[in-house]
Amino acid sequence: MFDKQVAVETDKRDKRDKRDKYGREVGKILLIGRDVNLEQVSRGFAWHYKECQREQSVNDRKLYDFAEKEARAARRGLWADADPLPPWDFRHRGK
Repeated sequence: MFDKQVAVETDKRDKRDKRDKYGREVGKILLIGRDVNLEQVSRGFAWHYKECQREQSVNDRKLYDFAEKEARAARRGLWADADPLPPWDFRHRGK
């Protein structure tokens, strides 16, 4: 994605941007119409973060869940590790 123009799709139904607990805008990154977030999950480079799944459409929630299950089963990316450490656990290590 380096040096590419992307679109960020956010949910504006309630007239406010969705933000996570760190103040970051929550959205879906699209490159030429392709869901980059889903691609990362499918390739085993990211988790489907279940804590925020209620912010997704029902269809996206199903797609992301299926993509993660498939990546795990195929042992792609981070799932090749016997015990991958989720980033939310990594952030709290040593505290």
